[in-house]
Amino acid sequence: MTSTSHKEILIWVLSAIALLGLALLPHWLRDEYYLSLLISILMYCVLATAWALFSGPTRYISLATVAFFGMGAYVTAVFGEQLPWAAVLAIAAGVGLVMALLVGLSTLRLSGVYFVIFSFGLAELVKQLVTWWEVNITKDLGRYVFVEITQLDIYWQLLALLALVLLLRALINRSRLGLALRVIGEDETVATHVGINTTTAKVLLFTVSAVFITVTGAIMAPRWTYIDPSIAFAPAISFQTLIMALLGGAGALFGPLLGAVPLVLLFEYLSANFPNHFAILLGLVFIVIVYFVPQGLSGVLSRLFSRKRGQP
Repeated sequence: MTSTSHKEILIWVLSAIALLGLALLPHWLRDEYYLSLLISILMYCVLATAWALFSGPTRYISLATVAFFGMGAYVTAVFGEQLPWAAVLAIAAGVGLVMALLVGLSTLRLSGVYFVIFSFGLAELVKQLVTWWEVNITKDLGRYVFVEITQLDIYWQLLALLALVLLLRALINRSRLGLALRVIGEDETVATHVGINTTTAKVLLFTVSAVFITVTGAIMAPRWTYIDPSIAFAPAISFQTLIMALLGGAGALFGPLLGAVPLVLLFEYLSANFPNHFAILLGLVFIVIVYFVPQGLSGVLSRLFSRKRGQP
């Protein structure tokens, strides 16, 4: 067995221990505030990892995260009281799947700044469509979410979702699909010339990423009790997810987690102490990360370890 194999086994063992510890953590915390904070951390860990599942290897910057997240939240608001919880999550996954396929097949031929602009416009379009439906069809803009799901249930479900998306990302990274996506990220023209079906690969990963994001929105909805389009489709969710993934390093398996944990804590502090200046401070954080940590924390740590080993 090679040293690389030993290293991979060690990483998975440590990951399993960490997962078990996180599953037991709420039993040691008696304070509801800390449980709420852990839920926020897990939510953004899932969102950032799911975002990086597609955007990490392809280098497509998507701002459509909140479009899928918000639809998941509305699925819970609409069906939460009528159907079993498992059925609600299944419907949310289905909605995310259909939306992503429609969007992906029609737009993933775009790239660069055009895709960024489109993804941001998509989020706003979905928000306005939901608003129009609520105002003109249901005659009620907001919805109350009454589901027998506790804070602890939300925590464990997000933790399970995080474990699943990490496992899936690890498997994809080792597959031919993962290699194809990395080639697309390096040079999409070259990928096409060597026989990679770039449209299929991009649509497939975009859809998988969107399903995880939509289910996350469905799981989080009971936490708010009341939602409306301005809550469910808040643009800050897309921007914060992007910032967290970039800070940690979207290309690394655990990179989004390295970005999500410190930034959730930072944003919690800023929103509590500087509520009127939060948007400005969020923009400053984004600029600092892009300028000073372009390769993410995972890239910084990788270079440090390489220097210690005497590698260039």
